[in-house]
Amino acid sequence: MSGGGLLVAGTTSDAGKSVVTAGICRWLVRQGVKVAPFKAQNMSLNSFVTREGAEIGRAQAMQAQACRVEPTALMNPVLLKPGGERSSQVVLMGRPVGEMSARGYHGGRQERLLGTVLDCLERLRGTYDAVICEGAGSPAEINLRRTDIVNMGIARNAGLPVLVVGDIDRGGVFASFFGTVALLSPEDQALVAGFLVNKFRGDVSLLEPGLDMLHGLTGRRTYGVLPFQHGLGIDEEDGLRVSLRGTVRESQVAAPVGEDVLRVAVCAVPLMSNFTDVDALAAEPGVVVRFVDRPEELADADLVVVPGTRGTVRALEWLRERGLADALRRRAAEGRPVLGICGGFQVLGEHIEDDVESRRGRVDGLGVLPVRVRFAREKTLTRPSGEALGEPVEGYEIHHGVAEVLGGDAFISDGHGHSLDGCRVGQTWGTHWHGALESDAFRRAFLREVARAAGRRFVPAPDTSFAALREEQLDRLGDLIEQHADTDALWRLIESGAPTGLPFIPPGAPA
Repeated sequence: MSGGGLLVAGTTSDAGKSVVTAGICRWLVRQGVKVAPFKAQNMSLNSFVTREGAEIGRAQAMQAQACRVEPTALMNPVLLKPGGERSSQVVLMGRPVGEMSARGYHGGRQERLLGTVLDCLERLRGTYDAVICEGAGSPAEINLRRTDIVNMGIARNAGLPVLVVGDIDRGGVFASFFGTVALLSPEDQALVAGFLVNKFRGDVSLLEPGLDMLHGLTGRRTYGVLPFQHGLGIDEEDGLRVSLRGTVRESQVAAPVGEDVLRVAVCAVPLMSNFTDVDALAAEPGVVVRFVDRPEELADADLVVVPGTRGTVRALEWLRERGLADALRRRAAEGRPVLGICGGFQVLGEHIEDDVESRRGRVDGLGVLPVRVRFAREKTLTRPSGEALGEPVEGYEIHHGVAEVLGGDAFISDGHGHSLDGCRVGQTWGTHWHGALESDAFRRAFLREVARAAGRRFVPAPDTSFAALREEQLDRLGDLIEQHADTDALWRLIESGAPTGLPFIPPGAPA
């Protein structure tokens, strides 16, 4: 017998589907329910590697953590990684299967994946008491409904009730709720059980008359009003939630343990991937992390991070166009700390041979690390562990570039003197490992090194645990659902499906 299920859809991208899904998952697991997340198709440059070496969206890995289960490829069978305005790498069951234009994907390929997606969902429902699915964008994308496999397409085929989330902080949430339902076919509308208001500020009693009117107009109830809370946007998928010169997320900067703060500037390169790597830095008391796109913004930075990117050669060109390339070279020559991660590591090298990603052939790098990179067709997807700065470190690798290190000092080793990855010259560091900064002891050792080189009297907090902070954040999401949603009604939805007799709201989907 299959377990229960629910599809969390949204009126728009960034309505809060990922965090609501994670919150429902954490609430359920605290009730003793064996639960798993699922997203049929994800478009994201923030990805993760599972234990079996499969690449999935980081949002689903975060949701798996909310469920207290190990993430697998079943939880995100299709991942699209944009490589530009018109094409994406298609990752199927954790492995890349090629580049495809949006027209080619929606023109037939997507529809053919429906069987794979439904099989993954059914396998999860056969193993877990409940599967909480996340939609993508809006379920009312009428131009894409015919080939949809992630919103109403999956709901219809799997018989899932649908909860529509709306971000009231943006305004227009009532029109968005009504319009979303009214643009669906009668068959799709029959699965839309109701609504969940997200990011509400103020007195809920002032909102209630509107919710009553919405119920009268649609015959559908609102299952909860979640208050606006800072700093809940963990492991997002659709892009940077801050302005380029904004502080990372909305994290509150704690007082430093030492006398100084440490300022970190992250170069906001095009097609930035896994910008979540710097979350662990932002979690440290006294560390201020900002995304930047101008060379003058590097002047007072104690550490500059060049993050990963899905377009390494394009990122190089962008750094040169902006004057950031020269600023990075000057920093390296002056012995001021620079850290390159994955694609950011590759751009710091001597040159890149790329006949895979950009197909530009040989391209000169910034030349600050003695590294040559050749892009292989086979993608490296691993979860390695090792030692750096005398401390244990773990990470995950997602890259086509293969680095040949020709000098410098080892960065990450096996603990017995053999280099595993990356290199270091002076205060310029490079590694392919994402997530390395989440290793607490290594992160503290690295920040001490940065502070020393920068001449800052900064002291890392001795007890910051990134894993514990992540758990606290997931518990906050669970608390939001438990305290502000009708959890009894939610459980009835998950267990029994959408209520019968829900009215049709015209005009419905166009022919």
